[in-house]
Amino acid sequence: MAEQSSNATLFQNVRIFDGKNDLISAPSDVLVEGSRIARISATTPVSDLDRHVTFVAGGGRVLMPGLIDAHWHAMFATLPFVALTTADVGYANLAAGQEAEATLLRGFTAVRDVGGPVFGLKRAIDEGIVVGPRIYPSGAFISQTSGHGDFRMPYEVPRAVGDPLSYLERVGISAIADSPDEVRLRAREQLRQGASQLKLMAGGGVASHFDPIDATQYTEAEIRAAVEAAENWGTYVTVHAYTPHSIRNAVAAGVKCVEHGQLIDEPTAELLAQHEVWLSLQPFLDDEDAIPLPDPEQRRKAGEVFAGTDTAYTLANRYGIRVAFGTDTLFDPRLAARQGAQLAKLVRWYPTAGVLKMATSDNAELLALSGPRNPYPGKLGVVEEGALADLLLVDGDPMQNIRLLEDPATNLLVIMKDGQIYKNLLAA
Repeated sequence: MAEQSSNATLFQNVRIFDGKNDLISAPSDVLVEGSRIARISATTPVSDLDRHVTFVAGGGRVLMPGLIDAHWHAMFATLPFVALTTADVGYANLAAGQEAEATLLRGFTAVRDVGGPVFGLKRAIDEGIVVGPRIYPSGAFISQTSGHGDFRMPYEVPRAVGDPLSYLERVGISAIADSPDEVRLRAREQLRQGASQLKLMAGGGVASHFDPIDATQYTEAEIRAAVEAAENWGTYVTVHAYTPHSIRNAVAAGVKCVEHGQLIDEPTAELLAQHEVWLSLQPFLDDEDAIPLPDPEQRRKAGEVFAGTDTAYTLANRYGIRVAFGTDTLFDPRLAARQGAQLAKLVRWYPTAGVLKMATSDNAELLALSGPRNPYPGKLGVVEEGALADLLLVDGDPMQNIRLLEDPATNLLVIMKDGQIYKNLLAA
């Protein structure tokens, strides 16, 4: 739980990375009142403070916005796939709650959860029952029959009209829908439960067993049905897609964001830029952060994605595509703990300042596309007066050494979310 009982915090003598600029500011004081940043000034005389205040002696260290993971799965991050598909959902919720606290203590104060039954977890975090980041939930990912979200067992096919839903559908992990009318129905169900954006599976995937990675999933009309449902609620649709054809199909239907896209080609990259569609891209490489996959066909598909990652980032840079940072960690607690390490990898394609902006103010702009469905109205991803007080005090300068974020237990001295301190290594 939060370690702070006062209604104000003063960070004294901190240098600021504000989430937008390439330079670290001169030493300043930052006053937080309630859930927002109230004042940034050269000095703050204690006599000006007429209430109980928690003082944090910054000692010239860097204060920066909380990090944002734009592609996170709270329910899937740490549990093996077999446990997710067979265990009681209460067990999965408890594991997700534990991971939510770990996520916050790694400095990620907000996540966009792009698939899974996290509405209950989000509520528990918002009400202070458990500790975790702000969650922008998509709810169940919507998939066609045979799509990337169709994890039914072979004996569950064929399914006749009126047959019971599969276990994963019943607990809200996936929602299988065919035809524009069914997609519209499942989309509206997620919005009813509080989805801040919708997630559709528009192409083949790696972790799924039954769909080739080159498959295009859903027709333009089916995707457009979800887009219309989302737009009628003031929000947007994001899609899972790797290939040019699946991406183009989704863009034609009006989606605002594409998840992954590692197999993109140059004309499709230009199309994303023209339509101002976001690319939520992950640094998938054949390295220590590769998701363990027991099946040879899954590993083969993963190899295709790894081979395309460098090209995807290169094309995104060339055409000025709005790129979001996300991890898409699945099924492994060791990998989940490497969120900061995955962020640090992006210096392979971007300058350090660009990487830090991507994980703060840029990702916050993507979250804000949810418009009136935004569960946390206010400005995230920046250190400025009036912004929501999601803040990290770093022992060192991440602009000079972004690898400081790989070891949050040591290098993140203070973690604040919504004006509440959840970690303070400087406390007496």
